[in-house]
Amino acid sequence: MTYGTVDPGEGKGAKSTLASSVYQQLRDDLLRGALAAESKLRVEWVVSRYGAGASPVREALNRLAAEGLLGRHDQRGFFLMPVSATELEELTRTRCWLEERALRESIAHRTAEWEEQLVLALHRLARAERRLPEDPSTNNPEWEKLHRAFHRALIAACRSHWLIGFCDQLSDQASRYRLISQDTPGTGRDDLGEHRIIAERTLDGDADGAVEALLNHYRLTAARCMERFAQGYDPRAGVSKARRR
Repeated sequence: MTYGTVDPGEGKGAKSTLASSVYQQLRDDLLRGALAAESKLRVEWVVSRYGAGASPVREALNRLAAEGLLGRHDQRGFFLMPVSATELEELTRTRCWLEERALRESIAHRTAEWEEQLVLALHRLARAERRLPEDPSTNNPEWEKLHRAFHRALIAACRSHWLIGFCDQLSDQASRYRLISQDTPGTGRDDLGEHRIIAERTLDGDADGAVEALLNHYRLTAARCMERFAQGYDPRAGVSKARRR
């Protein structure tokens, strides 16, 4: 290569790195509910918020749209996917179908290494603070990561990367509803206890009991979210109509 010239691959690599960075930051914001549902995402706004050029931003937006985390109108740009009681019902039903099969397969094809990883995932989750100490109303990003890792560990031995991929995609969609469900005052819930029961029954090889605990865990979250919708939750504002009054 001649000194003073630019390798074409270098610019492409930098663009790809920026696109990946924007993708990850925007994805994290979407999943933690930092952006108002159903709002439009203009390229210029994303460029300003995440400090990247228009080209890597469009690449990140297209990737998120392909994963179903963003909607896209022809010639009209991108928008956050809406949340609704009807969508939640279908999402929960489908997630229960797939994760029941994945968990049963994992238990049937268990290995010592898989068991160790599950125990470790539960241990790490138990040690993490659910909420940020400086802002008790906000979930701890580290807890969110470990929570996701625990649920992934449960089905990791199912022998199907396709099934795991579908479960991951549904988990992403469900995370937005989970944030809605936990924003109800006075609804104490033993999250860690629920996860312990799921893990214990799984490690005991009790497939029926493990599946029952896992599906109850998901359905309880869905029921809490349905309560929020019934109370007049406005997904565009992230608050209930009652509170706005």
